[in-house]
Amino acid sequence: MSLFNQPSRPVAYACLALSMSLVGSYVALSKPLAAVLPVFLLAWMRFGIGVVAMLHWLRKPADEPPMAPRTKALLFLESLLGNFLFTVCMIYGVSLTSAVSAGVVMAAIPAAVALMSWWFLGERVTPRTWAAVVLAVAGIALFALAQPGGGHGAGAEPTAAPAWAGAHAVWIGHALLLGAVVCEAAYSVIGKKLTGSLGPKRITALINLWGFALSTPLGVYVALGFDFAAVPAPIWALLLFYALAACVWTVWLWMTGLKAVPAAQGGIFTVLLPVSAATVGVVALGERFTALQALAFALALGSVLLATLPVPARLRRSGAGF
Repeated sequence: MSLFNQPSRPVAYACLALSMSLVGSYVALSKPLAAVLPVFLLAWMRFGIGVVAMLHWLRKPADEPPMAPRTKALLFLESLLGNFLFTVCMIYGVSLTSAVSAGVVMAAIPAAVALMSWWFLGERVTPRTWAAVVLAVAGIALFALAQPGGGHGAGAEPTAAPAWAGAHAVWIGHALLLGAVVCEAAYSVIGKKLTGSLGPKRITALINLWGFALSTPLGVYVALGFDFAAVPAPIWALLLFYALAACVWTVWLWMTGLKAVPAAQGGIFTVLLPVSAATVGVVALGERFTALQALAFALALGSVLLATLPVPARLRRSGAGF
């Protein structure tokens, strides 16, 4: 257990990488879920499964000090921004724009994490981390543009805009996607703050409990009119994997990694989300892999290497800002 209670840098990097890789995998595999289950019902059941799976993690450890009001407020914000609002902004943002637009806007996440880490946590963001951020942004943006069709094919166009969006649907969609970027960056920064006072398991269980509470009103409302008998058995199995991956495994791995890694550096690992999602798409869903995607992957993985490889001793001694 000590391996994860006080993780070394290599273990922390592995946790962050595995967390984002899992996120990418369940994002890719959740397409059938979204086709069968309404968004708020899906969110409510996801958090509900997480509550059951993590009941034993909710218990306060004997060595944990009493929770300060500020910590309680941060836990609520972590769930509100990182769980609830991020999901809503992302799903509705994509519905009003396109998957390509979402990918390009999401490329801003590493930079947003670095800026918020500097502003709110007072972290010193080194030139090497900024260079990694630039590579990460370029990799994610290029990956979005490298999707089959590249913005001109059928898969790139937005779905029919809902009536409430009116004539400004695209602008509203981009605003929602930017909101998702801010939410995801806040999730990393607040998570780093929480790891100073709570263990990863407690953080994971408590923010999931808040997510369940936030999604319950709309989830119950949708559930009352939903035909559960029409859902095929494979979808229930996929829902179980989705819930455990999204609520338990990825959050615990992310919080464990952030215990030993600055938030700005941890934000670089978000590039593994599209890499993993595309890999699952190619291997499991039979999607096409292009040369432009390969270049995007190289940039994305290069950003991770640049952010995590040890700095040569001569550069550390010279104080070159690396």
